[in-house]
Amino acid sequence: MARKNFKALDFSKVRTYPVTKRFSKVQTSLLGKKIAKGVTLRSFVRGLPNILAAQNLKSIAAKIADCHRNRKTVLLGMGAHPIKVGLSPLIIDFMERGIIDALALNGAGIIHDFELAYMGETSEDVAASLKDGSFGMGEETGAFINAAIIEGTRLDLGVGAAVGNAIVKNHLPYRRLSILATASRLGIPVTCHIAIGTDIIHMHPKADGKALGDCSLRDFRTLTSVVATLGGGVYLNFGSAVILPEVFLKAVSLARNLGNAVENLTTVNLDFLQHYRPLTNVVSRPTLQTGKGYQITGHMEIMVPLLFGAVLEEL
Repeated sequence: MARKNFKALDFSKVRTYPVTKRFSKVQTSLLGKKIAKGVTLRSFVRGLPNILAAQNLKSIAAKIADCHRNRKTVLLGMGAHPIKVGLSPLIIDFMERGIIDALALNGAGIIHDFELAYMGETSEDVAASLKDGSFGMGEETGAFINAAIIEGTRLDLGVGAAVGNAIVKNHLPYRRLSILATASRLGIPVTCHIAIGTDIIHMHPKADGKALGDCSLRDFRTLTSVVATLGGGVYLNFGSAVILPEVFLKAVSLARNLGNAVENLTTVNLDFLQHYRPLTNVVSRPTLQTGKGYQITGHMEIMVPLLFGAVLEEL
């Protein structure tokens, strides 16, 4: 078979245009400002480039501040990682300021919150304790939380309220560091969404499946009631890659099914890695018709203080 011959193009005939007539995405008005020694946080934030993630950070901060001023709901969903990297005092401060209106945690979140309240420390070395089966077998953690949940089902409480109330009632020495206890003290809804077998408290002999399921389902319905008020508000997802994105999506659907529009909401996924479910179930799907979804990628121990600082400067 004969080879195909390719005719050389005449590149002298390429059409060009004046570059100044073109729209450019990066313009001088968007560039960052030089950082001076001793700069204030307000100047630092305002000096960030109005491009990509920096622009998004400022937009998110402005939206949260606007919600606070106009009494729109700000809901924080989070895994355990924000607690493990030391962010509890910042979150508690925003709860006390009335900026965060409600919270949703996964099962690990209540464990690390309790341990901070109980002994001022948390996060065991899993690799070191797994080899002999001692991982997750701390007596007080399993006993206290399971007892609180069992009492919670008797009192028709969700997991979050049951554990928070128990921390307050038992005057745990570091309860000022507890998100759950703060929610109990302030009367803020805090829910916990459990997947059986994912948390160390399920390994404890006092674990009660009926109580776990009963209280967690009650929390899902409480969360849906909060989500129903999210029209024009903000949902923040800090570090939950699977559980809360799935729970949030179902809560949005259920709230809309019950006649609540849940429109024009702003959703944010902040994590050091971006995963499928948060990007789909938090950022994209709930805001598909109306609203705006954002993703911020970075270490939470840096990005959350920066975001919270930016919010306070907006206020």
